[in-house]
Amino acid sequence: MTSIIGVGLIPFGQYLNRTVESLGVEAALLAMKDAGVSAKQITGAYVANALGSRLFGDMTVGQSICAQIGVRRVPVINVENACASGSAAFHLAWQAIEAGQCDVAMVLGIEKMSAPGIGLINSGVSDPDTQMGMVTPAGFALRAKRHMYEFGTTAEQLAQVTVKSRWHAQHNPNAQFQKQETIGSVLAAPMIADPLTRSQCCPIADGAAAIIVCSDRFAKTFSRAVRVRYSVLTSGGYENPMDIVRWETDYRAAQLAYEGAGLGAEDLDVVECHDAFTIAEILHYEALGLCPPGHGGQLVDAGVTSLGGRIPVNVSGGLLSRGHPIAATAVAQLVELTAQLRHESGRLQVEGCRVGLAHCMGGEKAADAKSCTVVILSN
Repeated sequence: MTSIIGVGLIPFGQYLNRTVESLGVEAALLAMKDAGVSAKQITGAYVANALGSRLFGDMTVGQSICAQIGVRRVPVINVENACASGSAAFHLAWQAIEAGQCDVAMVLGIEKMSAPGIGLINSGVSDPDTQMGMVTPAGFALRAKRHMYEFGTTAEQLAQVTVKSRWHAQHNPNAQFQKQETIGSVLAAPMIADPLTRSQCCPIADGAAAIIVCSDRFAKTFSRAVRVRYSVLTSGGYENPMDIVRWETDYRAAQLAYEGAGLGAEDLDVVECHDAFTIAEILHYEALGLCPPGHGGQLVDAGVTSLGGRIPVNVSGGLLSRGHPIAATAVAQLVELTAQLRHESGRLQVEGCRVGLAHCMGGEKAADAKSCTVVILSN
């Protein structure tokens, strides 16, 4: 079984005078220090980047970073898979270790998005979703409207996701938005795409996160090792009928992960999920089996997913408050869960935390996602 033995994360935000490579180097060195491993012990590197290297630096950003930290003459894989780029890189590292091809691997997610002219990305004018208006954030607004119509979800329940996020984030020094909000302030924020206000949309950011993973043989000497119970990477079938409140890929990835780990949703103690918008978190509750379809709004409204509730979700503040530097996000989720499972999360610690799940999704489609990952960890 694969284990996580080191993590590194730099606060997400705006780094106008930093290069993509410098962000990655800093996070990588933090993870190596945390693990207590040297560059010579790393036998593979998996580096995720969706935008920054193409806009600001060398396209082979992984090799550039590895050269600077002394990781040389090993396989270096550069990964792009939209918002799931980081977890796709993790999945490849996990597969390599499980197959016995690698003993110690570095997983790095980096992104630099602070630049004039960078805006929201769609899937291209020829994509059917784009032609129907299903692009960020309008696509998520349509999902929210449909969920409200079909299940009676309220604007206040959507806003409560942000309120919870900010309440958690006030204790996370790595979060961009730490100021508390109320349901009233969330609903009064400028409208982006009805019913989603600005406070219900995640901010872009620069940032980097890194993880050191290793084989059982190597992990035996590490008392703070966190076990990887299972990792799933999947994509959509794209033949599904239009159903904008159920991502089939989400449901399928979660089921595969539970089966592979020999666990169920009832065994989870904490979840980090892809809350790019408030409605996304609610839809992911349902896909991950935290509640029946249509009950996501009620779940957050009842405090079930808050710290101290039955199943805390995005205790870090999630994408909504921590920020969303695309390729770094999924790796940051795993960093946060590792801290929880080590019982090192301070005021954000989930009491008795033993099993955590990380979920990320990229390239949202109508009934599918272009990419979806689910990773289950335990201590």
